[in-house]
Amino acid sequence: MGIQVISRDGQPEYAVVPWEQYQALLAAAGQAPVAAPATHNVSEPADASLSSLDQLASLRVAKGLAPEQLARSVGISPAYLAMIEAGERRPDAAILRSLAWHLGVSGWSEPS
Repeated sequence: MGIQVISRDGQPEYAVVPWEQYQALLAAAGQAPVAAPATHNVSEPADASLSSLDQLASLRVAKGLAPEQLARSVGISPAYLAMIEAGERRPDAAILRSLAWHLGVSGWSEPS
């Protein structure tokens, strides 16, 4: 099972599972399947990606997101986001994917 655990302050906070596995877990628990969520609309050009953190702050500003808003959506502190934007910290893969997802750019899922 391809489970991703997202932690905050050293404690597990979220478990992310692939959609098909989530549906299987629901079925095993005797619950009805859930309809797929609406597709995330990407308003950036098709070649926009989070491959470089140098442009993270400008992407956030272009999306009209306050640093606190993006940080809380991703599950990190605003101070940690500021360190990432300043190039002082390199986030792990889970945070990178979450940042890319919330910014609506490619890089939020690993290539197959």
